[in-house]
Amino acid sequence: MLQDRINELPLPGVRLFNLARHSDERGVFTEIMRSDWKNLLGEDSVLQANLSITYPGIVRAWHRHERGQTDYFLVVRGSIKACVYDEEEAHLLEAVLSGEVLQVLRVPGYYWHGFKVVSPEPAYLVYFVNRLYDYEKPDEVRRPWNDPQIVPRKINGRTDDPRCNRPWDWFYPPHR
Repeated sequence: MLQDRINELPLPGVRLFNLARHSDERGVFTEIMRSDWKNLLGEDSVLQANLSITYPGIVRAWHRHERGQTDYFLVVRGSIKACVYDEEEAHLLEAVLSGEVLQVLRVPGYYWHGFKVVSPEPAYLVYFVNRLYDYEKPDEVRRPWNDPQIVPRKINGRTDDPRCNRPWDWFYPPHR
């Protein structure tokens, strides 16, 4: 059932959708986006798909969209740590996306967002958007990847994370 494949995350509108892999003796088939997945898309329609290949250890952050763009991230090779930041609530979400476990992360564009490649090989990120890219007036606002003004008070819904209440560090060790 499709509803069983969706995870609502602690920021309104951010969703993680588990994709179904169908394997047989020929290989694997996976539907990665369908217009009838309303529990993922809501009222959005995907209008453009893009491929980003990023090298290990690289951070691509921070940016947001102010004119209604929503992004849908799918990693098909490698792994990334995707982060979504609600500036008003100082709440940061992080999700590790991997080509090994196919999931689509829905990110409403009004949140600051970005990612870091955490795999030893390049990450292949396919992302879908609900607005066509405007070459003349791009719907994109940027800030530095290491902006000291991004200070989460809450991470993944928790206030006891040792990374809370300090500038976000993309290179904080993954062990606790």
